[in-house]
Amino acid sequence: MKIGFIGLGIMGKPMSKNLVKAGHELVVCDFNKDAVAELVEMGAKQAANGAEVAKECDVIITMLPNSPHVRSVALGENGIADGAHEGSVLIDMSSIDPTESKKIGEELAKKGIEMLDAPVSGGEPKAIDGTLSVMVGGKKDLFDKYYDMLMVMAGSVVYVGELGSGNVAKLANQIVVAVNIAAVGEALAFAKKAGTDPELVYQAIRGGLAGSTVMDAKAPMMLSRNFKPGFRIELHIKDLNNALNAAHAISAPVPLTGQLMEMMQALKADGYEKEDHSSLVKFYEKIGNVTVE
Repeated sequence: MKIGFIGLGIMGKPMSKNLVKAGHELVVCDFNKDAVAELVEMGAKQAANGAEVAKECDVIITMLPNSPHVRSVALGENGIADGAHEGSVLIDMSSIDPTESKKIGEELAKKGIEMLDAPVSGGEPKAIDGTLSVMVGGKKDLFDKYYDMLMVMAGSVVYVGELGSGNVAKLANQIVVAVNIAAVGEALAFAKKAGTDPELVYQAIRGGLAGSTVMDAKAPMMLSRNFKPGFRIELHIKDLNNALNAAHAISAPVPLTGQLMEMMQALKADGYEKEDHSSLVKFYEKIGNVTVE
């Protein structure tokens, strides 16, 4: 299958590489010329903008930072809509505001262009090994058509509902992940402050009801002081901001999300926004005058 791929960042680059490895023909576009060069070396073709990508490909994947970037690439000057034809399909795998997914989809539909929103969860490690979780919104027949292609990048691909539903699921995911990471950081800081080895506490509780994928991914990072980003604080702030906006639009109370947003804003103020979201433990270390290690 010939696929367009726009956005070769920390997630998009390994995702696109997995598509090439699976035998798909790719046309790629990104501001990062080094990332583009890596894909070209693997056999992909370079395009200057979204319009050029869309002219060559029936299906175009976008993996971009936030809603304005997706809107610009899809509908702006030299964007996908300028080069696409009736029947083209945009699969937006970015994590954006679901209300904006619907609006972009409505604009594209006027030109005969279909859209799926298919945000992912799993961070860079799962993007690299092709085991991401993908949550998809849009027409079911389009989901069925591109399921196998999406599975090249994923361990699971789940249909959630109409366009925008994928991003609703992703924001729900990000709420749960943020609260879990904060709980792990709070528990380990408590253990350290109490004079008990937090590593042993982690080993003691991980096999019980408190155990989780989040705990097993993030507790070792906290304990080893490894905050190299798999998913940056600043990106989680973006997701929580989208969650708060979407929740407020439908009068859905999300008090824990609001609290986590303020905690992450405090970490940003301390200069940790480029670190992994496991840096939430530093919030507790600062207010508790303790170091978890």
